[in-house]
Amino acid sequence: MKKALFVALATLLSYAASAQYDPYFRFGLKGGANLSNIQGNDLSLNAGGTAFNFKDNDNRSWGFAGGIFMRFGRKFYVQPEILLSQKGGEFNVYRDGLTPDGKFDVRFTNLDVPILLGGRFARFFRINAGPMVTFRMADNGKLGQSFEDYTGTQTEDIFNNRTAFGYQAGVGLDLGRVSLDVRYEGNFNDVVNLRFNDLNTEAKFGRKSNLWQATIGIALF
Repeated sequence: MKKALFVALATLLSYAASAQYDPYFRFGLKGGANLSNIQGNDLSLNAGGTAFNFKDNDNRSWGFAGGIFMRFGRKFYVQPEILLSQKGGEFNVYRDGLTPDGKFDVRFTNLDVPILLGGRFARFFRINAGPMVTFRMADNGKLGQSFEDYTGTQTEDIFNNRTAFGYQAGVGLDLGRVSLDVRYEGNFNDVVNLRFNDLNTEAKFGRKSNLWQATIGIALF
């Protein structure tokens, strides 16, 4: 069964890639993977007489990306997209500033709306870049839970940014109806911006997201 599905998919992709297809307007589906991280300022808090430090972790997290795309134009084009995208990263917690006391893998499920401007060269090769707005749909709850566990701050006293603005830039390859894309994504504002109401501090924990994204798209028409 798995072999039959693989052969069917390979046949479909082979047909889509070999077909002569160069319309002014494209509409299709795309999917792929994100390799993301969240980084920002380190945070030190004193909770119950114990100092805790929350610091960046360089490890990146895998996530999915998928949705629809439209493209208007041939040599020069505009490409809006609507993507469901999973992003995240890790941060470390140190007790008394020195002793490792935990590592948290934070994941967000977002709705991304990039609008890319691009150009095609040598018929197949593309470059593109443009702004993007991100809407937070859900998270795995570990961010708020970690601060609650370590500081005693209730999660309802923590405020998260639900909307972020950023950009995408990358390169692509068109093979008939099939499009391959690799992009870098960054944020202009924090995707995480936490304040604490019940601690004797004006502590702030800000984080920006960045990622590499690889996708494959198939134009339906």
